[in-house]
Amino acid sequence: MPAIGAIAGLRALIGSPNYAQKAWVYEQYDSMVGADTVIAPGAGAGVVRVHGTGKALAFTSDVTPRYVKANPFEGGKQAVAEAFRNLIAVGAKPLATTDNLNFGNPEKPEIMGQFVGAIKGIGEAVAALDMPIVSGNVSLYNETDGSGILPTPTIGAVGILASLDDLIAGRPVAGDVAVLIGATKGHLGQSALLAEAFGMEAGDAPAVDLAAEKASAAVIGAARKAIRACTDLGDGGLALAAFEMAEGAGVGVTLAAGDVATLFGEDQARYLVACAPEAVAAIEAAGKAAGAPVAVVGGFGGDAVTFGSDAAALADLSKLYRTAFEVAVG
Repeated sequence: MPAIGAIAGLRALIGSPNYAQKAWVYEQYDSMVGADTVIAPGAGAGVVRVHGTGKALAFTSDVTPRYVKANPFEGGKQAVAEAFRNLIAVGAKPLATTDNLNFGNPEKPEIMGQFVGAIKGIGEAVAALDMPIVSGNVSLYNETDGSGILPTPTIGAVGILASLDDLIAGRPVAGDVAVLIGATKGHLGQSALLAEAFGMEAGDAPAVDLAAEKASAAVIGAARKAIRACTDLGDGGLALAAFEMAEGAGVGVTLAAGDVATLFGEDQARYLVACAPEAVAAIEAAGKAAGAPVAVVGGFGGDAVTFGSDAAALADLSKLYRTAFEVAVG
């Protein structure tokens, strides 16, 4: 892994059209559905109230094509696992999935290998996470000048909130603690940092432990009332998740870690939550009961983003994050 500073790594991500805020796109259309939209675009999952009831549905879609190219089986599992986490993070119970299998020319052995491996991974994950596939489609022969697209088995998923009292949709406030749920090993293979900061796609995709996914999700469910805000960790790892959570609330964030592996590693089965200091014990107890690691990793407050000894003004980073996509494509 080439050397890079913590804040420089964050800038490489939030300044990329892949990870910059996409408000320039979604603010151009009406996201209200019969005045029942509860969580609008911009979060990991959207939530819409079931009209005339106290129930709500959560929706998300996900896939990381570079993972699937590097390891079709684990990449297929990961697409399902991240969709699962996106639903869990808003307090929903995952119900079902639809797959959108986009690949190159299956007459080429390597493409057919991607296709088969991804389907096997998806199948294992939806069975383990109890998210059956109820529909889907397949798009093959996606090539330009004989070069296939990255394998992109997109997973759409839906979950239900039996009551809006179960919704997790808050934002951190100054004085809140940042708590990480799940184990961190610092996996940087096929990471967003490698791709965006160095133009590299190297190493293996992160392994997806489906039992660990269920254990970490159980912590969120058990400690829901203690959690003010929640997001899963995916591309960009802890650093990007903490920044996005803080930026959305307009409050600074400090993480104790300053090393690249801890900040930008993309280990799976992880969530970052914000809670009041007195609520940490409840989350720790839920982690112990579920067999999932729980650790305080920092806190929210101030007007800066600080990773270890490296810091930058939140306002400067926010400007980059909110304008980079429009600059790239507008």
